[in-house]
Amino acid sequence: MGTGLFWDMLAGRTPMPPAAATLGWKLREVDAEAGTIEVEFEATAAFANPAGHVQGGFLAAMLDDTMGPALAATLGPGQFAPTLDLHVQFLRVAWPGTLVGRASVVRRGKQVCHLKGELLDGSGRLVATAIATAMVQSGERMNRVRTSPVG
Repeated sequence: MGTGLFWDMLAGRTPMPPAAATLGWKLREVDAEAGTIEVEFEATAAFANPAGHVQGGFLAAMLDDTMGPALAATLGPGQFAPTLDLHVQFLRVAWPGTLVGRASVVRRGKQVCHLKGELLDGSGRLVATAIATAMVQSGERMNRVRTSPVG
């Protein structure tokens, strides 16, 4: 296990972010050295649009909450990396149930990082893909995030 906010969350020293809990985030495996992660989400009926499919905003959030932790696993104490941009391609509808997210760190710079991810349905079919850019930050900004009532 590494050090930092991601690892503190996995060890139970820091609570899971509310957004991750809402999405039903669960770690399957992580390799910080390789910059890869696999997680699963539980898309409930509350995530459905009028057609009964998982609404695209939830799928985008799941992809963001897959790619972000892939990078977070590589960060040290006092560092965090908010997403600067997120580009999602929806490939097929997703139904409520278990969805699997896979992501990797494509390039890990000192500050700017590039990520890619994919989301699969319970049958292993590709539902959506994404790319993102995140910026590593540390110091006082991290303290504000940790003490924020929502953050």
